[in-house]
Amino acid sequence: MHNIPTLNEIKQTAELVNKYAHRTPVMTSKTINKMAGCELFFKCENFQKIGAFKIRGAISAVFSLSHEEISRGVVTHSSGNHAAAVAFAADLRGGKAYIVMPRTAPRIKKDAVGDYGGEIIYCEPTLEAREKVCGEVIDKTGAVFLHPFNDYRIIRGQATAALEILDQVEDLDYIIPPVGGGGLSSGTALTTHYVSPKTKVICAEPEGANDAFRSLKDGKIYPSVNPKTIADGLLTSLGDKTFDLIQKYVSEIITVKEESIIQAMRTVWERMKIVIEPSSAVTLAAVMENKEKFAGKRVCLIFTGGNVDLDKLPWL
Repeated sequence: MHNIPTLNEIKQTAELVNKYAHRTPVMTSKTINKMAGCELFFKCENFQKIGAFKIRGAISAVFSLSHEEISRGVVTHSSGNHAAAVAFAADLRGGKAYIVMPRTAPRIKKDAVGDYGGEIIYCEPTLEAREKVCGEVIDKTGAVFLHPFNDYRIIRGQATAALEILDQVEDLDYIIPPVGGGGLSSGTALTTHYVSPKTKVICAEPEGANDAFRSLKDGKIYPSVNPKTIADGLLTSLGDKTFDLIQKYVSEIITVKEESIIQAMRTVWERMKIVIEPSSAVTLAAVMENKEKFAGKRVCLIFTGGNVDLDKLPWL
């Protein structure tokens, strides 16, 4: 699939995703609404299969492969949730998944890949090292490469989360996903453009990994160089496909401080009694740092995942 997904294609993908993944709930909290000064809706992809939204894109991509392709296996590189998602989806189709992971990836995410039958190949924590090792795996096995985000099949799958949101909540002023490589952000913005063009999509990003913010501001992709943030799911640079859609359909990107991410994550754990990872908390941090902007508005935040190393909680 080499073209920007149509609304019909996103709807067809949603039907496929619903066979193997959850339609996740939208939750609310009167207490957090009062703290934020607006009406918040939380799309809980932390309750999704494999504990993150990434399963949507993985199912979309893996199920688009022919029997001959899946028989050769798939290979991808990821620091966590995408890795587990591809291993899970490949297993559904009876295929082998080769997962190139930086040795610094969180233990819980390494364990998940193994639990879903993926074969982990470790590399140094740089994009260059990831791509090099992926190339070696392809040369050795003939496996099909699935990019973690810069692939319309992946974007089409991630776009299904917003389709659910817009069916679950009416009259939204804003939807806020976090932005890393841009698969979820671009998919969310695309679906929202099709279904509810009056709703604005604003992305949230850590200040210490603000390459997407700078890229959108200056109109060119900046690589993510030595990002420093606890939001380990948001360390990658945008791709040309995700950047193109973000330029067209995302109204702005807001950056947030590390202490705001930690506080937002702790607030959700304490007040809502649900587990979210730091990358999810970036969205609430964006609202809490910009209360005037969102005052009185109806805002949906996407909690992207809940895979946390409990021995390394950021407030400990």
